[in-house]
Amino acid sequence: MKHILFTLVFLTTITTVSAQQNLDELLASGVEDAQTFTQQYITPGAEGLLWNTTSGWMQGAKVKKVLGFEFSVMGSATLIKDEQKSFTFNNSDYNNLELQNGNASQEVATAFGENNPDVLVVTTVENEFGFEEEVEIVLPQGLGSENISFLPTAFLQARLGVFKATEVKVRYFPKIEYEDIKTGLVGIAVQHEISQWFPGSDVLPIRVSALVSYTNTSGEYDFTDEGVIEGENQRFELTQNSYTVEAQVSTKLPIINFYGGLGYVTGTSEFDILGTYRFRDATPIFGGEESITDPFSIENDISGVRATLGLKLNLGFFGLHADYNIADYNTVSAGVHFGI
Repeated sequence: MKHILFTLVFLTTITTVSAQQNLDELLASGVEDAQTFTQQYITPGAEGLLWNTTSGWMQGAKVKKVLGFEFSVMGSATLIKDEQKSFTFNNSDYNNLELQNGNASQEVATAFGENNPDVLVVTTVENEFGFEEEVEIVLPQGLGSENISFLPTAFLQARLGVFKATEVKVRYFPKIEYEDIKTGLVGIAVQHEISQWFPGSDVLPIRVSALVSYTNTSGEYDFTDEGVIEGENQRFELTQNSYTVEAQVSTKLPIINFYGGLGYVTGTSEFDILGTYRFRDATPIFGGEESITDPFSIENDISGVRATLGLKLNLGFFGLHADYNIADYNTVSAGVHFGI
């Protein structure tokens, strides 16, 4: 239940919750091997989450009047493509890991996928008596094992008109703490209706706006009390920062309006495995116990163009919107709005 809840909040940290014991054991085969696997396993999730949390900033080119206010409940779902669900595990990429079935390579699950049946790898470690022994490790599953084919997020968003044709938006997901898990999101954006400067703007059938935004996503999972390997302060931490520059055009109809936009998105993601881990040294002769602190960090970057097509319904103080975002990771966004 815990890892399903975390999945529905923020993917990159979640899928590692289900993978936590597996990663502990992979560390015993060597930091380099554990990092190589985790990089390939985590990357689609980290990139998908960055694209997801940058969507939904604009629901049309019209901005609020000065001191006009709107409150929204928003949701986004990033659609997972088949090629994002697996990667090729090659024995030759690892120093002390290989597939248990004897194959030289095999497709295995990413954070978005599923291993059905389970995929086992083997590593050689030194036991407490100083002898080498072979240990089997079950590779972690992804969202596919829960029959989830999309990456969902949800957050609150507010917008306020601050001066003529300009509004400020704030995006927030409260810092939720569930047992040993913490997640949160915060963002800010400024939107300006540039069509007001066009000659004859009052009679034009469209509005045009520009927006810049910043979003921060964070997550932490402390598994010190659940770790397979002894140690202290063992945890995963995720930090993501993303930026968007976007232009959008929308109609001026009284109830239903159509909008479309084109933007550029860039972002960075850092996933850290932190804490102290103690296990038998995997090196063959004169091994003994080894201690590793803050084993490694994995960084991912995204950048690219995104196109948006959407529809907004206005019913006085109440409204609805839905749009489709086309990019490296396609995302559907929708929201309910209340305001004046």
